[in-house]
Amino acid sequence: MSKQRKAATNPPRVAYVQRGIGSVVVRRFDPRRDSFQQLTDMLHRSFARLGMMGLNCTCVDQSVLVTEQRAKRGDCYVAVCNGRVVGTMTLYATDRDSACELYRHDDVASVRQLGVDPTYQNRGIGKSLLAFAEHWAATRGYAELALDTPQPAAHLVAFYRAQGFRITDFQRFDGKRYDSAILCKPATAARTLAAWTKTLEVTRRAWALAA
Repeated sequence: MSKQRKAATNPPRVAYVQRGIGSVVVRRFDPRRDSFQQLTDMLHRSFARLGMMGLNCTCVDQSVLVTEQRAKRGDCYVAVCNGRVVGTMTLYATDRDSACELYRHDDVASVRQLGVDPTYQNRGIGKSLLAFAEHWAATRGYAELALDTPQPAAHLVAFYRAQGFRITDFQRFDGKRYDSAILCKPATAARTLAAWTKTLEVTRRAWALAA
């Protein structure tokens, strides 16, 4: 049995809380208390800027059914502030059916439909979600974490590169009017509680500056 499969058999639970004024909790999406309609509305808001740029990203106008289908194909997480969902991402294991070659690799996990409500952007939430994603991938035995973003969205490409992602390829997905940059980075688990707390501390300071 591979290292990846051993890790995935009994993955450790990860609790991630960003404390302070307007505390943010990252947790798994729970359909018993969360709404796919509200999640879809939040994604529409977070991708509105890309829509205005003429980029027909799926999240710009996807239906509630599409949001639910995409979320259920992976592990969907939400960032919650004062009871409100302000961010989300869905984490995928190896995706054999993906049009992206990198996503089909055995040792690669990927991030999909990642978005942060515009009102809460520039407060470290996106960085927190990516830190969580990296930990999630590493503790399940994946060597790399990958994602894609529209190449014309230079601000997003710059953001991901600032988080340690490198561009490995460009691809035109079916139905899109733009090329996507394919990015990845090594997945590293926080080895100690102190290391994970340090990550939170940096995010809290960023949050305080932006508040």
